[in-house]
Amino acid sequence: MATQAQDSILVLGGGLMGLAIAHGLARRGESVRVLSRRRSEAAGFVAAGMLAPHAEGLNGPLLALGQRSLELIPAWVATIEADSGLGCGLHPCGIVVPFASSAERDGYATAPWGLPLDRPGLEREVPGIGPHWQAGLLFGQDGQIDNRRELMRALEAACVARGVTFEEGSEVLELLTQPGSPGGAGPGRARLAGVHLRSADGQDHALPCQRAVLACGAWSAQLLPQLPLFPVKGQMLSLQGPRQALGRVLFGPGTYLVPRQDGLLVVGATSEPEAGFSEGLTPAGQRQLQEGLAALLPEAATWPPMERWWGFRPCTPDAAPLLGASPIQGLWLATGHHRNGVLLAAITAELVGGAIHQGRQRLGPELESFDWSRFEPTPS
Repeated sequence: MATQAQDSILVLGGGLMGLAIAHGLARRGESVRVLSRRRSEAAGFVAAGMLAPHAEGLNGPLLALGQRSLELIPAWVATIEADSGLGCGLHPCGIVVPFASSAERDGYATAPWGLPLDRPGLEREVPGIGPHWQAGLLFGQDGQIDNRRELMRALEAACVARGVTFEEGSEVLELLTQPGSPGGAGPGRARLAGVHLRSADGQDHALPCQRAVLACGAWSAQLLPQLPLFPVKGQMLSLQGPRQALGRVLFGPGTYLVPRQDGLLVVGATSEPEAGFSEGLTPAGQRQLQEGLAALLPEAATWPPMERWWGFRPCTPDAAPLLGASPIQGLWLATGHHRNGVLLAAITAELVGGAIHQGRQRLGPELESFDWSRFEPTPS
C-alpha cells in the first residue's frame, strides 16, 4: 500500500482543476490518486462556465493564456467525452458585452478582437436588452460550457475510466517535507515527502509521496501559507426561461447572463472579498443580482427562479493563477484562477500535467508570469 502511494501522483483537491489534471496525467500513463475533502464545495460546481478571455477584457500574459486555452478546449472536451461516454455541454454561442456608449465600447481592452455593435445591432443579438445599453461588442469566438451539470460529472467519469482513484472525505492537514537535494531550485529548499491526512472515518495518518499537485482552490493557502491566495465569495442564481429566449451570453458590468440550451438562465455573480469563507446567501447579494438582471434583460426578471447558490473563487493580488513550481520540490501548483478557472482548465491540465509527467518544476519562459515567486520579496 505504501509503495503504491509512493509511486502515485497525489492530486490535492477534487474540483475542476484537480480533476482536469488527474485526467490528463492518467492519459499520460501515470498512477493518480485524488484526495478531496468535499468535492461539492469546489468552484467548478459553482461557476457559470463562461469561456470568455475576450469578453472578460483580459490583457497581457493572462489574455494570451486564456486564448491558448480557448483553442485547446474543443479537443480537450472531446477526450473527456470519449473517455466518459458523457456530454460536457460545450456551446460556442458567442458573448455580447454591452456598453452605455460607443466611446466606452471602443476603449475596452479587447475591443480589437470583437465585432462592434450599435444599438440596432445589440437589439438583433439580444432581443429585449435594457434601454441603457447603446453599444456593444460581439465576441463570436467566446462561449460557455455547462460545468455545473455536465462537465464536472463527465470529468469524474473520465478519470474513473482512466484508472484514477479517489478518496472523498479525506482532508489533507499538512504537507510533509524533508531536506531538499542539491539540485533543488534554491538552497535549503525542502522536498515533498508526503501528506498528513485525516480520512473520512476520522483517522489521521501519513501518506508518503514524492510528487503532488496543489489544486485546493481557495483553500490552498491553508496548506502552503506562503501563497498570497484568498477567497472571493460569489453568489449566483438561475431562472427558467423559454428555450432560445437568449442565444448569446450577455456579459454586463457586475452581472452576466448565461443561457443554457434548455432555457435555464444562470445569473452571476457577486464579488465579495470581504466575506472570507462565510457561507450562505445574503439579501444584499441576491438584490444585486436581481437589479443587474433587470437592467440587462428586463423581461427575464419575471421568469421563475430555480436555484440560488454561492461559492469561493481562489484569488491572488494580481488576479492571475499560480502555476508550476512551488516552494517545495516535488509539489506543483494549479490554483488561484479567480474568475477564469473553467476557461483555463484545459491549458492548466496541459502545462502543469506535462511538467509533472516530465519532472519539470518550471513551465517555460513564456509562463513565468504565473510562477508563485513573482510575489516573493525582492532582496534589498
